[in-house]
Amino acid sequence: MTLLISTSILVVAAMVSIVINRRWLPRLSVNYVSMLVGAVIAVIPLLNGLVERFNSEIFIGLIVAPLLYFEGQNTRLNLVGRHAREILSLTVGMVVLCAVVAGIGTQLFAGVGLPLAFILAAISTPTDATATESVTMGRELPRPQQTSLKLESLFNDASGIILLNMATLWYINGYINYYQTLWDFIYSAGGGLLFGGIVSSLIVYIRQSMLRSKLNFINNTYNNGTPLKIIFLMTPFVLYFGAEALGVSGIIAVVSAGLVHNAEGERSSLANPQLASDLHQLIGLLNDILNSVVFIVLGIMLLRTLLDRSVTYNGSLIWVGIGVVLYVANLLARYAYVRLVQRVGNREAWIFALGGIHGAVTFALAFMVAETQVRTADFNLVLMSESLLIILSLIVPTVIFRWLLPKVRIDMDDAARMAVIREQMIEAGIHELWQMPISQEFKEAITFDLRSQNGHTTLRQFLSEWRRMVQHPDYTADQMRELMAIYRHVFQAERNYVEQQYNATAGLSEDSFNQLYREITMAEMVVLEYGA
Repeated sequence: MTLLISTSILVVAAMVSIVINRRWLPRLSVNYVSMLVGAVIAVIPLLNGLVERFNSEIFIGLIVAPLLYFEGQNTRLNLVGRHAREILSLTVGMVVLCAVVAGIGTQLFAGVGLPLAFILAAISTPTDATATESVTMGRELPRPQQTSLKLESLFNDASGIILLNMATLWYINGYINYYQTLWDFIYSAGGGLLFGGIVSSLIVYIRQSMLRSKLNFINNTYNNGTPLKIIFLMTPFVLYFGAEALGVSGIIAVVSAGLVHNAEGERSSLANPQLASDLHQLIGLLNDILNSVVFIVLGIMLLRTLLDRSVTYNGSLIWVGIGVVLYVANLLARYAYVRLVQRVGNREAWIFALGGIHGAVTFALAFMVAETQVRTADFNLVLMSESLLIILSLIVPTVIFRWLLPKVRIDMDDAARMAVIREQMIEAGIHELWQMPISQEFKEAITFDLRSQNGHTTLRQFLSEWRRMVQHPDYTADQMRELMAIYRHVFQAERNYVEQQYNATAGLSEDSFNQLYREITMAEMVVLEYGA
């Protein structure tokens, strides 16, 4: 029951964050709004008490894993193949360099033991695939750096976890087992890749067999494919927890599965367009909610850490300096690596270095330390230092990117032209409607729907239509067929008008045309679905 209550609060908070962002703070990333909402929850005793204590395993398995699975689905497998050498370089070579520089830097600055310094360093290496948008809001990230950051963040979590395990064993046992660490990395990363690839390929085969079954007893073009949706939703959880049970990387497993399923989605969408559309909408919804939940939890835990008087390092503020050292060391190591090894330009190297944002995975790894034999005072130091690292990795690039990256170019003329043409397209549909020899009732009802396409209907008008529909008897089969035919006709009139404007000399851009065409198609699909 407590888990259900916690989940409900987080989901509602995610919804509130998204509404606040889109209604009042559109120029601010929703991730910052979510962190603020999380901080508010943490300072309200009643709400804070209803949210469960942080559990790193549940957090990664139920929130981070599906996010990485969806992120993998948005990445073409051949892109990974083309950048395989770069991925290996960034997730092994650069991660090790960052860990060494951050570990030695921390030891020299703070005077802590090398094992503890490397625990701190290992936790600071993973970057967050879901957080980059937070710092580039409204700014144009160069495509090569965008690709590199995305691929790095998808695959470097396993490296960070292996290094953390090595550093923790060093802390407990007093020595490093290099061969065991190397084997753990190969087994964990390679095993996760193999497990994710094999199981996801099997799932693809099962789904496609169901989708294309001649018996059509589970799914066909004319139903909603509920069994396939359930399989889709269960996939990241089965893969993550299955991989972890085998001792291989669950993170790598879900990422590789997402990559495998990318090609499946591209080549099977027309086998059941309704199912493909439903899954696309579902992914968008879950992405919005889960991404917001990640930063809400981050905001809650950061405030809890700051307000918890028991979380202290012997009354010292050394954690502030360590947090700064960890951030600067990672920043400089990332810059030097891509500048010298990958030989990119100075500006591009700084963009890549600053784009390595730390977030959910870093925080989860910090809490994993509590489950080991690390002393309480040292765990507190880890938690406080890594919390500051996360904050710095969000704030610093947000500020610097204002000068380093150009603004996203928005063609205001085209946007204004699209708004005018949307208005005119609706009027073209209404004009065609009122020329038809149909009942006044149908004309008024459909006119209301068409004007709703552009938000030109009031609450009073809606309530009037709502009362009419409540009091109106059900349409007969003949009336419903006539109504659907009218809708198809007026939507075709809208479509024809948009096409004419697109083909005109001073017409729409291709992007604006596609958007308007998609709006009409979506409206028609909703109406036809209602009339089915």
